[in-house]
Amino acid sequence: MNWLDLSGLFAAALLAATILPAQSEAVLVALLAEGDTAPWLLVTVASAGNVLGACVNYLLGRFARHGRDRRWFPVGPAALARAEGWYRRWGRWSLPFSWLPVVGDPLTVAAGALGEPFRVFLPLVALGKVARYVVLAGGTAAVTG
Repeated sequence: MNWLDLSGLFAAALLAATILPAQSEAVLVALLAEGDTAPWLLVTVASAGNVLGACVNYLLGRFARHGRDRRWFPVGPAALARAEGWYRRWGRWSLPFSWLPVVGDPLTVAAGALGEPFRVFLPLVALGKVARYVVLAGGTAAVTG
């Protein structure tokens, strides 16, 4: 187990869950393929980072009412409007799909902006993000043997 690898995986997963561009799946697959660290630990670290990143988005959404028109706000008005529309249509049951590319990150911002209770937000987001990494780890194990 290499703490630097685990720290890098955590950071990549956290950044990947925010609006910033990052690729946690590639880092996870590379570490799984190395075989030096238990898959359960890698999945746990990636999941923790990714869920924490979604929580950052949720907080951004909470403050969106005050900052959404500011230049520094990390989500564009069109992306936020699209995510809010999807969230209004599907509600909290869309949160397990927050791992999806393009819509997932703005969806977590929309949940915060639209006042979804955090006690509901956290388990639904965690369910989707953990499941995604478990499937990815299983697929990697099947390919690498």
